[in-house]
Amino acid sequence: MTEAILLVGGKGTRLRPLTVHTPKPMVPAAGVPFLTHQLARARAAGVEHIVLATSYLAEVFEPYFGDGSALGLHLEYVTEEEPLGTGGAIRNVASRLRSGPDDPVLIFNGDILTGLDIRALVDTHETTGADVSLHLTKVTDPRAYGLVPTDDTGRVLAFLEKPQTPEEIVTDQINAGAYVFRRSVIDTIPLGRPVSVERETFPGLLSAGAHLQGMVDSTYWLDLGTPAAFVRGSADLVLGRAPSPAVPGRCGDRLVLPTATVAADAKLSGGTVVGEGAFVAEGARVFGSTIMPGAVIEPGAVITDSLIGARARVGERSVLTGTVIGDGAVIGSDNELLEGTRIWCDAQIPAGAVRFSSDQ
Repeated sequence: MTEAILLVGGKGTRLRPLTVHTPKPMVPAAGVPFLTHQLARARAAGVEHIVLATSYLAEVFEPYFGDGSALGLHLEYVTEEEPLGTGGAIRNVASRLRSGPDDPVLIFNGDILTGLDIRALVDTHETTGADVSLHLTKVTDPRAYGLVPTDDTGRVLAFLEKPQTPEEIVTDQINAGAYVFRRSVIDTIPLGRPVSVERETFPGLLSAGAHLQGMVDSTYWLDLGTPAAFVRGSADLVLGRAPSPAVPGRCGDRLVLPTATVAADAKLSGGTVVGEGAFVAEGARVFGSTIMPGAVIEPGAVITDSLIGARARVGERSVLTGTVIGDGAVIGSDNELLEGTRIWCDAQIPAGAVRFSSDQ
């Protein structure tokens, strides 16, 4: 298995304002675009050729990654004129593959952070003779996901949409977003129209008698679709909880990029990242957060589990918890922004304008 398709066309609407100017896979996690971690892990598993299925802000990928040679890969880019869904995107790039009809092709989504043993998934695919093999993971509460029950041998029995009642929860196994396809199966997906691999391709293959194999791998797995999850994923990469060969430094409590400046008495912990050219002033405390390139954290600010966008500024003594600040936004001094707050790009919040508690 030396080829892969990486689906990176989504708009990342749940991550806005992070994705206003940047496609989701290019938002920095642990100091580099999240996509870098996925490419590096694929390369470590033996993948050599990756086709990126792009759509939203497609023009930013190739200038950054080029032909992939810096990562030891050969990268190609295919842009959808109209969004085609997961299955349609896979079919749309099939002509760029070089694999033979029975060869395995790895396919993975651009918003999943996982410690999946890619080689084990490929081995499962080849030893079982499957047409498609799926990475499955177990979750405590599967109601927000599609369920994938399997028999004792791991063969997939059904694809069940998000369960609505306790009786519908027949398994805790969910589709974890990474697959190995037999190359010839990709060519059976309809060309030129939107297709959902989860709702159309997989159920269709199953009803036609195809062999779909599930492999449960319960190592680290996180869907980075929300700001809170993205911030947590970045911190986990820095802390070493999520494996990646692309973290630009040693794993630990903090990651400060080379041109960033952090005052001697500022406290950084919990997997905090301080990006290139960013500045964290004296007395500031930052826990489990991402400070994007060029951002400024003024004296005495307290930031927890938050993401501060590129060139944004957080004023003195402001307290931010579970907050996302868009690129270029300015938060005046003595503000208090709590869980779920999103400040849009270039917005300006005056000093002391927002509080969730007394100003005393």
